[in-house]
Amino acid sequence: QLHQVPPAQVWAAAKDLVLAMAGGQKPIRRTLHLVDKLGDVEGELQMVNFAKAQAVKKMPQVRHPGVCCDVVAYGLKEGGVRGLALEHERFVELVFENPSKALVHFFFAQRNTRNVDGVTNVGLKPRKMNTVAVLGGGLMGSGIATALISAGCNVLLKEINSKFLKAGMERVDANLQSKVRKGKLSQQKKEAMMSRVQGTLDYSKFGKCDMVIEAVIENVGLKQQIFADLEKYCNHNCILATNTSTIDIEVVGSKTRAQDRIVGAHFFSPAHVMPLLEIIRAKQSSPQVVLDLLTLGKRIKKTPVVVGNCCGFAVNRVFFPYGMSAGFLLDLGQDILQIDKAIKAFGMPMGPFMLNDLVGMGTAFHVASEFKTHYPDRVYSLSLVKDLLDAKRLGQATKRGFYKYDEKGKPSPDSSLEPFIARSRRNAGIYRKGLKMSDQELVEMIFFPVVNEACRVVSEGIVDKASDLDVATVMSMGFPAYRGGIVKWADSIGAGYILSRLRSWQTRFPESGGLYAPSAYLEACASKGVPIAGAREAQRAAKL
Repeated sequence: QLHQVPPAQVWAAAKDLVLAMAGGQKPIRRTLHLVDKLGDVEGELQMVNFAKAQAVKKMPQVRHPGVCCDVVAYGLKEGGVRGLALEHERFVELVFENPSKALVHFFFAQRNTRNVDGVTNVGLKPRKMNTVAVLGGGLMGSGIATALISAGCNVLLKEINSKFLKAGMERVDANLQSKVRKGKLSQQKKEAMMSRVQGTLDYSKFGKCDMVIEAVIENVGLKQQIFADLEKYCNHNCILATNTSTIDIEVVGSKTRAQDRIVGAHFFSPAHVMPLLEIIRAKQSSPQVVLDLLTLGKRIKKTPVVVGNCCGFAVNRVFFPYGMSAGFLLDLGQDILQIDKAIKAFGMPMGPFMLNDLVGMGTAFHVASEFKTHYPDRVYSLSLVKDLLDAKRLGQATKRGFYKYDEKGKPSPDSSLEPFIARSRRNAGIYRKGLKMSDQELVEMIFFPVVNEACRVVSEGIVDKASDLDVATVMSMGFPAYRGGIVKWADSIGAGYILSRLRSWQTRFPESGGLYAPSAYLEACASKGVPIAGAREAQRAAKL
């Protein structure tokens, strides 16, 4: 048995075994013909058919999961050789279809996010991040701390009082205990991880930190004061990162002299589960700091994407028209359930209204307000969100928002929402009675403005590569990977078609303001007949 051979002798033992098999001294074990571990074939077939039904139910938009199950079933009935032949036949069919191309694109794009121009190609070496402080033990801060200690980092978790600190430490413990209950972590390893996190109420131990990640509420003044304090107590090499989701990084660090060490580290909630880490590079952020955070992101098993500094950064900025388009359609007279069902059928985890309930009405209102301030030429204001916020219909947290939720969190339509919708439509004054839209048109009216904003983000160089935006949208918002990401999907449709649709809605629905106004970059791609991703690369090459 080769697995019992000492490592230094494996090659020689393998040669001896092959020669013995070729000479007939050892039997050749043809695994393709083995059936000794198969049970009752009919029972096995039932299990495969059940798996196929589950796969088709979960992903009805693609063929490959069902085809894989069909091939396995055929092999069970007809034998391994015929099963392998059918596998080859079906593979040749599937590999040239769009989902295959999209998934291959996503596979390589995900691995390419760590290659950043001006950071990873200038000869720098990453520094070790042994101790990281996290400011704030709320849901986000505790999740970040959990991710760090799970990867072997030592963590200082700071809070403003003993009560909040105790709650923060308990959240970290609960995050790990959940893995223990699921059998993904032993109790011994969990305790070893918890030993790496230490609570504190002051900055006295921050001098030994290699990095600090601030995760407090979205308050500019508070963040500025915190960073001014951090500059005093941390060593001059310590990286100062903020987890803000919308606030300008340069504004956060404006009261310090450490702008070269300040960077954004935007985790998505829950931070110990969600795979994406947006690294926001401000004008003065040093390449070394960005490289160190890239390396830490990989260590804590995140996919890091480096983005530029603007309101919403990459993901939230690109997706701000997503909710606003849905709100416009609602005021126009379209049904919440139809919109959400159409978007889910497209492949998203949930529709925009259910997503609003998940993140909470307060967060949705705050984020929308930020975008109205920074991008006033292309926003649509849905008065309904403010009305629901005032009525304490905050979403899943209060069991009522756009939907109502039972004790297990299962959503269902809520007739008590109708008066709120009616008031919103009266306020907007754009309701069109009898206007019917197909699911395809709903999907296009919600996603094409997202593509349009993605064009602006790509054109402005907010992302290093267009494919980075594909990875970010899949790993944060749940955009279906089998469509390749927002830019890849858009290029599969064509800039010309997207442009024509945006222009038609802009004319048909002038009440939408600039929501459907095409970007100059999209117009350029359409006129030149070039892909959205390719135009950016050509733009960059022209500058070299």
